[in-house]
Amino acid sequence: MQLYPAIDLKDGKCVRLRQGLFSDVKTYSDDPAEMAARWAACGATFLHVVDLDGALKGQSVNLPVIREIRRKVDIPIEIGGGIRSAEAAKILLNAGIDRVIVGTKAVKDPAFMRRLVDTFGPDAVAAGVDAKNGIVAVEGWEALSGVGAEDLCLRMKADGVRHIIYTDISRDGMLTGPNVEATKALTEATDLDVIASGGMSSMEDLERLCAAGIRGAIIGKALYEGRIDLSLAVRRFQA
Repeated sequence: MQLYPAIDLKDGKCVRLRQGLFSDVKTYSDDPAEMAARWAACGATFLHVVDLDGALKGQSVNLPVIREIRRKVDIPIEIGGGIRSAEAAKILLNAGIDRVIVGTKAVKDPAFMRRLVDTFGPDAVAAGVDAKNGIVAVEGWEALSGVGAEDLCLRMKADGVRHIIYTDISRDGMLTGPNVEATKALTEATDLDVIASGGMSSMEDLERLCAAGIRGAIIGKALYEGRIDLSLAVRRFQA
């Protein structure tokens, strides 16, 4: 199972939100690039970065910080937040980012993902499927789309998408455990690389995901709060 330490960017800082609420934010570092280096030193082999400001504004806001993270570490990086045009994706990929994650635009313009996959290849593109009670949220999680998570994933698969970041918003930043059942059901229904996000709180959570056949897990607050030892987790699940 691939592990993805998370670095969420807001105002150039490394933060975590609770349930995606911008009014409920905690800052963990003023230097996200140093945080990225810390996770790489712990054995991380892939980083998950989100431009929270970009998700709200519809365009990349923290690009200078993202570039500094890229300079600081030599492991693959995926980026989400505000990527709503092919040009925005191209800028990030040309800056050395390995995979771009598209959320809102994937829901509103289904043909967009096909164009990105055709242009950049399936491993350079992922769909961010962020759901509340099974319904996909958009615009930085501020609105519901009316589209079901499974329906969206199947549509993405038809358009050539291979990677899905599935977030249960109700659990994000809450340390209550991931939605293993929903993530497993999505994996089985689509046979895609579904990466679990939201609620990771312990090594036991990772054990449950691994046992359920989930192919990847994003770990955020549990790392910053010391509930999961990344070095140990990498040895156990990626060895």
